[in-house]
Amino acid sequence: MAELLVEEARRIGRRALPVQLDVRDFEGAKTLVEEVKKEFGKLDILVNNAGITKDKSLMMMNQEDWSDVIDTDLTGVFNTTRACIITFLKQKSGNIVNISSVSGIHPLPGQVNYAAAKAGVIGFTKSLAKEVAAYNIRVNAVAPGFISTEMTAELGNKNKEKFMNMIPLRRFGAPDEVAQAVVFLLSDESQYITGQTIQIDGGLGM
Repeated sequence: MAELLVEEARRIGRRALPVQLDVRDFEGAKTLVEEVKKEFGKLDILVNNAGITKDKSLMMMNQEDWSDVIDTDLTGVFNTTRACIITFLKQKSGNIVNISSVSGIHPLPGQVNYAAAKAGVIGFTKSLAKEVAAYNIRVNAVAPGFISTEMTAELGNKNKEKFMNMIPLRRFGAPDEVAQAVVFLLSDESQYITGQTIQIDGGLGM
């Protein structure tokens, strides 16, 4: 997948650097930032998009189920952002978009680990946005609802129909619809927006 993205970037006259990283690795995140700065000369944006789910009732959830989701979905955001923030502060510019979830705002049952992590991302976003605004660094979040991805493909037709009926727009979102919101938040068109969470959920979280 990474090589395909590199090729696509090359096709439109851009460069991409494929690097494999476990976001749970604090030192690895710092190494990634240094590699990016070495390759491109600077660092301007960060999109925290790594996430996993291990849904089950709390009664059935073990410590590994909890830790794996929290460490990836929340601590991973800390690791990569911490690795970037000194660079952003020194250059007095930067733009961070964190991918949360509607589950962090209006969670479903059986997602206490995921809901806690994604709610934590929203709190992280708001607090950091206040902390670094004076340095011309913006921090926002996007909270998708049900999006047609590999993750939701595992739901099965019966569950898909149940969730579809909960969504006012009566459909799952497309990945491009999330990507467009992220691009907007990373663009100059959103220069006066920080500390916000944009829900892309077809009205599910109303």
